[in-house]
Amino acid sequence: MQTFLDFEKPVQNIIEQIEKLKEVAEKGAVDVTGSLKDLEKSLSETRKSLYEKLSPWERVQVSRHPDRPYALKYIDHLTDGSFIELHGDRTVKDDKAMVGGFGQMNGRTVMFIGQQKGVNTKMRQYRNFGMANPEGYRKALRLMKLAEKFNKPVVTLIDTPGAFPGLEAEERGQGEAIARNLFEMAQLRVPIICVIIGEGASGGALGIGVGDKVLMMENTWYSVISPESCSSILWRSWDYKEQAASALKLTAQDMLSSKLIDGIIKEPVGGAHADVNEACRLVKVEILKHLDKLVKLDGDKLVDLRVKKFCDMGVVLKAKPAKRKS
Repeated sequence: MQTFLDFEKPVQNIIEQIEKLKEVAEKGAVDVTGSLKDLEKSLSETRKSLYEKLSPWERVQVSRHPDRPYALKYIDHLTDGSFIELHGDRTVKDDKAMVGGFGQMNGRTVMFIGQQKGVNTKMRQYRNFGMANPEGYRKALRLMKLAEKFNKPVVTLIDTPGAFPGLEAEERGQGEAIARNLFEMAQLRVPIICVIIGEGASGGALGIGVGDKVLMMENTWYSVISPESCSSILWRSWDYKEQAASALKLTAQDMLSSKLIDGIIKEPVGGAHADVNEACRLVKVEILKHLDKLVKLDGDKLVDLRVKKFCDMGVVLKAKPAKRKS
């Protein structure tokens, strides 16, 4: 059963009409071919019209769509089933919210790392809703170092509502684990490509988000805080989440215009959940395009360019000293 978002009501109505027509065709000898073609054309046009003018909040909703593919689905398509998952941080435990391992992509061995959300209620609890603990970030760093040891590129797939905010996570050093990843990823001597495939919230996303190329899928978001949390802080209520989403400038288009990412990966009309295979294909094409160029650079060059890239972000304004009154 398909899940429809609030703004997708027109699409839902057309799909329901198509399903009813198909039922009529199955039960009786009625030719509905012409009507079906008209409805399918209308469905395509309606989807295109809706998704061409999504608001920031609507893009946030699409990024959270329950039918949207998660990290393991992308990895399965990117590697043609050759993925070997590796487990554990060698200190505390294996964090199920963070997945990673080696896989073959077009004959090249790549270290894939990503945040995994669950596909149903039981799996969401198992994966902690994609919110990694410190051991998840330490596992990710261990795998990155392993990739560096064998001179293999790293691809990270970001999709998290944030690092796990529990007391036990802070006790085990959540902040230090994320900060360590930022420090080490900046100096990793192999290519790193980061792709935001869903939600990119706060340090939880940034903990695996320092790369030579940082890409966002068309209907994803990347921000220091979620719209709901921003609304609750500024307005003491979640009712202003739509205004917060616009003010945060968190969409892929906003991030690209601010030069905080390197590119946007187009999604199929209707979002990645509307055509999972096509979405995965588009991600693979974009990763391979950048990877082919990055693997030609030596370690020193990669590090220098990566550090410069992140140092150039942001704007510094120097205030003029106030004139003293005589």
